[in-house]
Amino acid sequence: MLTAVVTSSGSSIEVAFLEDLVAADDSEESHEGAEGPENDLNPIAPEPKEMLWGFGSFVVMAIAIRYWLFPKVRSGMQRRYDHIHDDFDQAETLTAAARAEVAEYEAQVASVRADAHSRVDAARATLEAERSEKLAELNARIADRKAAAAAQVDAARAAAQDQVNAAVSDVATTAVRLATGRNPSPDVVAAAVAEASNQGVSA
Repeated sequence: MLTAVVTSSGSSIEVAFLEDLVAADDSEESHEGAEGPENDLNPIAPEPKEMLWGFGSFVVMAIAIRYWLFPKVRSGMQRRYDHIHDDFDQAETLTAAARAEVAEYEAQVASVRADAHSRVDAARATLEAERSEKLAELNARIADRKAAAAAQVDAARAAAQDQVNAAVSDVATTAVRLATGRNPSPDVVAAAVAEASNQGVSA
């Protein structure tokens, strides 16, 4: 027996027959009863098409990695290695240049020091020569002054000796005149005074 169920929603009307739905439910139940529990599908076990899709995806991914991703990674690593190698070469070049500059600087410093030492030695030699010349001039002046002073002393001594001899001659003449009542000869008196003076000087 057919039972019609009419439902309306807005402007649309739906008609359903209950006998058909019950029959469909009965057919599904009878079909499930016929299969039994041993014919139920395992929800964990993959289906062949799923395995096929998974293997295909893996193959496509492996090919993409081998022919597209791996060359890019390898080229990037090669570029990075080349960049590092270039930096290392540049660092070695800069180090060699710095060492060369340091060696040149040390050579220049050694040259400047040698020049400074030579100039100091030359200045020292010049000062020594000037000092020796000044000392020689000073010694010559001192010697001249000593000679002049000695000459003055000798002249003064000679003058004083003449005066002493004259005084001694006068005293001797006076003494002889008083003793003998006669004036002695001036030559004799002078000779006697000179002899006495020479003996005194020699003594």
